Amino acid sequence: MRSASWIVLGYGASQAIRLASNLILTRLLFPEAFGLMALISVITVGLTLFSDVGIAPSIAQSKRGDDPPFLNTAWTIQVARGFLLWGLAWLLAAPVAAFYGQADLAVYLPIAAMALAIQGFSPTRIETAHRHLLMGRVTALDLISQVIGIAVMIVLAVIWQSVAALVVGGVVQAVARLVLMHFGLPGVRNRFGWEPAAGRELVSFGKWIFLSTLFWFFASQGDKAILGKFLTLESLGIYNIGYFLASFPLLLGLNVTGRVMIPVYREGAAPARVSRLRYALSAGVIGLLMVMALLGPWLTDLLYDARYGHAGGIIVILSVALIPQVIGMTYDQAALAAGDSRRFFMSSAARSSLQVGFLLIGAAQAGVLGAMIGMGLALLISHAVLIWLARVHGVWDAPHDLVWAVLGLSVGMLALWLHWDAIAAMAAATV
Repeated sequence: MRSASWIVLGYGASQAIRLASNLILTRLLFPEAFGLMALISVITVGLTLFSDVGIAPSIAQSKRGDDPPFLNTAWTIQVARGFLLWGLAWLLAAPVAAFYGQADLAVYLPIAAMALAIQGFSPTRIETAHRHLLMGRVTALDLISQVIGIAVMIVLAVIWQSVAALVVGGVVQAVARLVLMHFGLPGVRNRFGWEPAAGRELVSFGKWIFLSTLFWFFASQGDKAILGKFLTLESLGIYNIGYFLASFPLLLGLNVTGRVMIPVYREGAAPARVSRLRYALSAGVIGLLMVMALLGPWLTDLLYDARYGHAGGIIVILSVALIPQVIGMTYDQAALAAGDSRRFFMSSAARSSLQVGFLLIGAAQAGVLGAMIGMGLALLISHAVLIWLARVHGVWDAPHDLVWAVLGLSVGMLALWLHWDAIAAMAAATV
């Protein structure tokens, strides 16, 4: 609970900083800049996920997670992967720019992807701290690096009045985080090295993580990748603002479960304690989603100028659509804690396939509104797969799911009824 509190505090502070910078940057830049940055993020995140070999969960769950040869082998893989991703970004820049009809992508994508090479040098002491639930210093250093990156973005936005400010600021933030983590965390320094036994363990566990993250890309970035083809840059920028506000409770919950639940399951915590933790996480995250669903349009009117007004309807729909995913967010980590990356992959693949399919159908039939409805339906159906996974590992909590499903549905219907005019206006405008 202490570690979860650090993560919540850190994530909350991070989102508060990001919101403050967002409010400043939306007044310095134009909606199209945020649409273009959304497309750049789709590609850079996609490259990261398409090459994820599960270094972090491997260190978290392995019995050798504190062994220097194991950690150095993992770090060597991580560094090589970072440079590979940067090279792939250069190769993809022109084709991606042609696909989306945005010439600026060819210029800015390779610059933004420099951050991937920089991140490859991040010390494994970060993952060691997560393994032992020592979150305080990591959280503080993450926040400092974020402040540095955002300050650079704001200064450059004033000077350049261009999306280049967001791109360069992201690279500066990656450099700041690397330096802070390298000098700010205690422990053994990483060195290049390769131990065959460690390499085999990392590859054996990571192969299913690799496949899982291929599908996780479509689950986490598929909406922007698909809508980037259907919407104008301005509409995509407005969608991205709405998504930022609506999704932060879910991302907070995933951040906590991804860092806390593997150690909790690995150490064999009593079922009653796990249940209390699950209820606490669901209450916090679903409670925040309900607040966003009920207050979304009013928050948008309060925080942003008229150019971003239609983000309010997006917040309402997305907040309701994401509730099914939150209900089951503590289950799949039980598979990783048990080393069952194969079934974890199967669950991720099912959810992502459903989500992409329903997103495509919804976007083709009804634009951004149809895409968001499709996303919600996909997450609802894929919860059945999560139940299967949870039952395999003996962690399914049926009363928990029922309580939050009924409560979430009730408040969600109220929010849709209350803000239907804003939703209809958004659907007509974001085309």
